[in-house]
Amino acid sequence: MPYFVDVIVPIPVERFFTYTITKVEADFIKQGMRIAVPFGKSKIYTAIAYKVHQNPPLHYEAKEIHQILDDEPIVNEVQLQLWQWIASYYMCAIGEVYRAAVPSALLLESETTICLNREVEVDEHVLKDDDFLVYEALQYQSVLTIQDIISITDKKTILPIIKRLLGQGIITLKEEIQEQYKPKLVRFVKLHSQYTTEEALHELLGSLSRAPKQREVVLALFTLSAATKKSVKVSELTAKSGASSAVVKSLVSKNILEEFHLQQDRVIYKGGTEDLKSSTLNSYQETALSEIKESFNKHMVTLLHGVTSSGKTEVYVKLIEEVIASGKQVLYLLPEIALTTQLIYRLQSYFGEQVSVFHSKYSVNERVEVWNNVLNDKPKAKIVIGARSAMFLPFNNLGLVVVDEEHEVTFKQYDPAPRYQARDAAIVLASLHKSKVLLGSATPSLETYYNATQQKFGYVSLTRRFGDVLMPDMELVDIKEAHRKRRMKGHFSERLIKEIEATLEEKEQIILFQNRRGYAPILECNTCGYSPQCPNCDVSLTYHQYKNQLRCHYCGYHMAMQLKCLSCGSSELDTKGFGTEQIEEELKELFPKAAVARMDLDATRGKHAYEKIITAFEQQEIDILVGTQMVAKGLDFRNITLVGVMNADNLINFPDFRSHERSFQLLQQVSGRAGRTQKRGKVLIQTYNPYHQILQQVTVNDYEGMSKEQLNERYTFKYPPFYKLIKITFKDKDYNKVNKASDWFATSLKNSFKQHVLGPEFPPVSRIRNQYLKHVLLKIPPQYSLQKTKGVIGKIQTSFEAIAEFKSVRVILNIDPY
Repeated sequence: MPYFVDVIVPIPVERFFTYTITKVEADFIKQGMRIAVPFGKSKIYTAIAYKVHQNPPLHYEAKEIHQILDDEPIVNEVQLQLWQWIASYYMCAIGEVYRAAVPSALLLESETTICLNREVEVDEHVLKDDDFLVYEALQYQSVLTIQDIISITDKKTILPIIKRLLGQGIITLKEEIQEQYKPKLVRFVKLHSQYTTEEALHELLGSLSRAPKQREVVLALFTLSAATKKSVKVSELTAKSGASSAVVKSLVSKNILEEFHLQQDRVIYKGGTEDLKSSTLNSYQETALSEIKESFNKHMVTLLHGVTSSGKTEVYVKLIEEVIASGKQVLYLLPEIALTTQLIYRLQSYFGEQVSVFHSKYSVNERVEVWNNVLNDKPKAKIVIGARSAMFLPFNNLGLVVVDEEHEVTFKQYDPAPRYQARDAAIVLASLHKSKVLLGSATPSLETYYNATQQKFGYVSLTRRFGDVLMPDMELVDIKEAHRKRRMKGHFSERLIKEIEATLEEKEQIILFQNRRGYAPILECNTCGYSPQCPNCDVSLTYHQYKNQLRCHYCGYHMAMQLKCLSCGSSELDTKGFGTEQIEEELKELFPKAAVARMDLDATRGKHAYEKIITAFEQQEIDILVGTQMVAKGLDFRNITLVGVMNADNLINFPDFRSHERSFQLLQQVSGRAGRTQKRGKVLIQTYNPYHQILQQVTVNDYEGMSKEQLNERYTFKYPPFYKLIKITFKDKDYNKVNKASDWFATSLKNSFKQHVLGPEFPPVSRIRNQYLKHVLLKIPPQYSLQKTKGVIGKIQTSFEAIAEFKSVRVILNIDPY
């Protein structure tokens, strides 16, 4: 009987693929191992083994596998169950989940290599110049990659060259598997065994009297190895002796030193070994902790609703301590990489090197190492902190999941698929591990809060700030009135300027929040009213002063700043609106002595950019920090007494059913950065509409009033948490095709779901990267089965894909698109 293996291939195809294997391979292959498999005409993919069986596939001839890549599984059973749940719930292919879940360095890609066909006689005179260059290179090198040929010929398009050489039979092509992950090896040296006795060492030093540098290296090695009693790194030795690595090399070649390599982790905890203890809790935190434990007896998920600066992190730390003591792993999810930076230091000061970090700013190799440490349940991966992707790590003994700032939008993945919500998926992950989930927030999302009021989740509140510090004093500044009375300097009201001056005099720090990056969102001609638009998207270009260019925030298109209007040639150009750059500029003019810094997407491009800004702010090298949403979340600075919101109106007046809830959360979070120690903080919110209901609720910290009002509205207008939402987006370069396709799909949906289908509608930005977009929104009532609804959508999609006219139209399904 032949044997077969079902595998998951990292491509957007719904089902498993079956390959044929030998009896020996069938005995060796375990679920979760990587196998290189041929796919299509010449591609080779890294697939994950799912199941070994003896049933041949019905509709195609099974190919043989290429090779087995692992000795042990790198993906465990629980992960595969989670992948299947994500694929089924978020209506995507399991291959897409696999590609998103596994670090790209473990996804071996095939690399086409070119070899010389030695059996063919070649007349070098008939070869073209480029062909001859490749042929000549192959005389000296047995194989060349595509990249090699590009650099040899200095041409981007090399396909014609390869085709010509193939046609003449001079070369053959081969697909090879390339392992991207390479362990980090560190060079060590030690004294050769023949020089371990004292006499031999004296003799050696004597013989090196004419080579002072080599003698210096040997002496340095002696002192270093005596101090540490360990082998010595080459880098340490060269630093200590002041010699170059060439000197060390010559000592190795003379057999005076022995060289060897050891594997080392790329991410190492650099803290001290002092007594690592978490701080003691106050009575309110103690009460909250015991209530959480009690709640865990009845509920799998508990919401900790603690006001800003109430010390939620300390409560998490106590829980984590207990879970680790019982030998289990902990996953700590955060919405922003900026937050992980600050929290890593805090958790490492409690738990030392038991903390691992996993997020997208890490290199692929660093991520593979964290993956392997978690898979093997190593002591250095007992606690994993990370952004949403950390949820995919191969935990095998998970005891607790903490989702901090659970209301954050950034827990939702938008593009590419799988479009999952990390908070919800983490709850499923915990249920598979039979572990507990703690959701923490000062302003919980309405869905979570509603689940807590319905007894689906446990609920614990922490209403006092740590150290009994008062909530900040909040004040609304009417800038409509200030503009009328000419009391504005740039975008600053007199009131805000006065407060900033007073704060700077006290040597205290300030955060200013403006939810727009760049200098100004619109550049406009005062003569004809023209403003430069992006050629690929339906948006105006944002002016960035630090690069003196106009940029599109959707597709990255940019052009130099215009000196004259492109339409009428007038040089009277003016900017409308303002972003973080402009605020930074104005601050430098208003307060020339203050140190001003900016924290937004443009200022934090590098790997350690967040750390630099946060550290500088903590060490009070920065007086005023201007930023976008990044500064609003969970950061803990001790010396901030003033927070200014530059314009609250563009948050509230946003076309989204969650804009009021989001504005409340954001303003509440940003104000929570103020006055986190003994002195009471102050928050100034500039607005054109100080009597808006949401702003009034923010100033008195009325979360319950806001949630009651918003839940009533959601119930009336059929939105979550009462109704489920599925958003279907259509994308194509052809405007008419998008219209036709979305109308066809919406009509089919309306046949089944009647009035619950909204659209098709163009979104506010209806063209991005030259693709037109159109949305259809499906609201699913609580009495409808979600599974059956998805089944109907799946059938409609299958019929849709069979229509030749709509072949090019891309359909994107987004479940819970908020």
